[in-house]
Amino acid sequence: MPQWLLSIGKFFDPYAKHFRLESIECFIYSTFMLFTIGEEIKKERKRRKISQEKMAEELVMSRSTISRIESGTVQEIGIRKIIRILEYLNLELRVRPAGAPPTLDELRGET
Repeated sequence: MPQWLLSIGKFFDPYAKHFRLESIECFIYSTFMLFTIGEEIKKERKRRKISQEKMAEELVMSRSTISRIESGTVQEIGIRKIIRILEYLNLELRVRPAGAPPTLDELRGET
């Protein structure tokens, strides 16, 4: 388990229901994943010199939705919207087991 998740355990009674702690860890992990995806979207959009307004217009989304995704502050977002944004920027989403170490290609920065 990542260290930042372990530190949360200090704030809770160790005899509390395990379900509660798991749901908090899951929420934080999910929020962290959305924040990471948003950072990558923002980095690629800026690298391509595309404004949020232009991207939103071409994807038929609001600029504020793009902004909230990039900043990690979006409350709920459908996977289809994420996929449309990633396809627009020629990015892809990869799935691997949670906690798995990065592959050699990922460490090299290759795809």
